[in-house]
Amino acid sequence: MRAAPGFKDFSIWIIVLFCIVGVSTPAEAAGLQKLHSNAASVAAQLKPVGRLNGSQRLRLAMSLPLRNQQALTDLLEQLQDPASPNYHKYLTPAQFTERFGPSASDYEAAAAFANAHGLTVTARHSNRVILDVEGAVSDIEKGLHVTMRTYQHPREARQFYAPDTDPTVDLAVPLIEVSGLDNYEIPHPNLHMKPAGLGNKVTPGTGSGSGGSYGGGDFRAAYAPGVTLTGTGQSVAMLEFDGYYASDINSYESEFGLPSVPLINVAVDGGVPTPTTYGDPEVSLDIEMAVAMAPGVSAIYVYEAPNGSPWVDILNRIANDDLANQISCSWGGGSSGDPSAETIFQQMAAQGQTFFTASGDSDAYTGSVPFPCDSPNVVEVGATTLTTSGPGGSYISETGAAAPGAAAGSALPMQYRAGRNQ
Repeated sequence: MRAAPGFKDFSIWIIVLFCIVGVSTPAEAAGLQKLHSNAASVAAQLKPVGRLNGSQRLRLAMSLPLRNQQALTDLLEQLQDPASPNYHKYLTPAQFTERFGPSASDYEAAAAFANAHGLTVTARHSNRVILDVEGAVSDIEKGLHVTMRTYQHPREARQFYAPDTDPTVDLAVPLIEVSGLDNYEIPHPNLHMKPAGLGNKVTPGTGSGSGGSYGGGDFRAAYAPGVTLTGTGQSVAMLEFDGYYASDINSYESEFGLPSVPLINVAVDGGVPTPTTYGDPEVSLDIEMAVAMAPGVSAIYVYEAPNGSPWVDILNRIANDDLANQISCSWGGGSSGDPSAETIFQQMAAQGQTFFTASGDSDAYTGSVPFPCDSPNVVEVGATTLTTSGPGGSYISETGAAAPGAAAGSALPMQYRAGRNQ
């Protein structure tokens, strides 16, 4: 029989085994997938002031990447190339999903991961790009290997919560990100009211509304004189993080002699049961300007999500519904460079949907471009200060609306929004 090795021989064998197998941390052994978080990067520079209550529940959106990305990139170019046989041959949501959506097996694997970590799947999406889940902070911390802390916001007079590090998931299926882990950036309307005392420095006062403000037919008279197209047969979708009062829209239509356009509210993540003074003016203005420029439009779909709901939830709903070729968004406050949102903007482009987004009208950007203006697949729109010949009169001139303290934001095409500062 062979003799057992002595202590020295045993030590050598241990060293050999360490060299062959290697020493790995628990995270490495599990093969964790790391996901980037903008808020975690910000939080890393701040001192936490507390920890988020473990029983608090958060609504999250797990985002999966598209398939055949290069083929999609090529298609988006061909759709806009008059020389291409694919010119303007847009896809339906079902066709987009079949060609570019994540696989059904990957989607189910993501759902299984969520369930295994105590998270509840609250909504599935037909393109399989977004999986909505909800769970207690304590379960989220365990499943994503983070600690949820609170911090003093560096620019705003409030605290925000965020993970202390980039989340990681022990999931073989690739994810782009998990949205909803922080409230560092809160959706906000890009409407800025004219400061008192500026008077005609901002508003020329030649419109047909009260005090010479612009309204109703003033816009079409200035920008589309003699044009017979009124939007007949078309629909418009509004992306909103607040609600509105139908009576306000009725009053506007009545005051300016406009038809009563059908308004169809679409609730996302529970919708907005009661409008707030924070966002209601923006929502109402968005609807009113669409009616003013396209009085013959068949319907306006108002997508309403509670403020703080993940952007990708409402974006994905609009894309998958595919009810309107024109989409208006006058809200900002998302994370710059959001890769999940970008996949949805690509889907919209492939389906022939044009997404108009407000710039916030702070003149040209000199630094980073805020979301959602940073996407190459959206149309960025700024407002102007318009001068006309009088109520219902012709166009005379206009300038950029970035007067000191009076910048305004809107998302319909520029001619819809001139004279925004009222």
